[in-house]
Amino acid sequence: MNIDFSELWDVTVRALSSLVTLFLITKMLGKKQVSQLSLFDYVIGISIGNFAAEMTINLESNEINGIWAVVLFGLFAYTISYLTMKSIVLRRFFMGTPTILIQDGKILEKNLKKMKFDINDMLEEVRSSGYFDLSQVEYAILEPNGEVSILPKPEYRPLTPKDMKVKVDKEGLCCNVIIDGKIMYNNLKNIKKDEKWLDKALKVKGYSDISKILLATVDVNEKIVIYERNLNDDPKDVLE
Repeated sequence: MNIDFSELWDVTVRALSSLVTLFLITKMLGKKQVSQLSLFDYVIGISIGNFAAEMTINLESNEINGIWAVVLFGLFAYTISYLTMKSIVLRRFFMGTPTILIQDGKILEKNLKKMKFDINDMLEEVRSSGYFDLSQVEYAILEPNGEVSILPKPEYRPLTPKDMKVKVDKEGLCCNVIIDGKIMYNNLKNIKKDEKWLDKALKVKGYSDISKILLATVDVNEKIVIYERNLNDDPKDVLE
């Protein structure tokens, strides 16, 4: 088998070019998981991926044309995304609207047919949300991204501390102050603490050498949690 290294090099350059272009376009469009994509986002994503693949594999095509097609679709998607944030009408047209599948415990068959959803599809989505008994569901709403949101009936909703009249401590995001034995100075600054405070807190916990710490976090109540390094520990197999 003869290998054409010049052709191989051309494919490599095209592949890297398409990868960089796709990365930049994705960064511009924002962070969305596949499950969060609307129908419009999905179509745009497939089209851009197709252009990138064509640009990489089809050596007879002009590479610049492929890059321009990807950029053009990316700019179009970005423009639509911006406009849908400003206009409810455009948002409904391009992104869609939620559709009620179950209302007051009653299945809306007309909406099921409208959304091309059958009973089995709905039951699967309800089970995925943790409800195996349909009689426990008050509302089921099909979101524009295809996911189904479930509101259970009041008697089947989980109890909250408020329901039980229990006072709970304030909660918030934990801040990573040590990662892999290194102090995260910016994170310390964000929680209005300094290295001196951290050093004191670590000594209270019995740590004087931060190199032995894999991760240290601080919550809104200034509680520090430490995870030690354990590379020398032998993990136990608990699953077979």
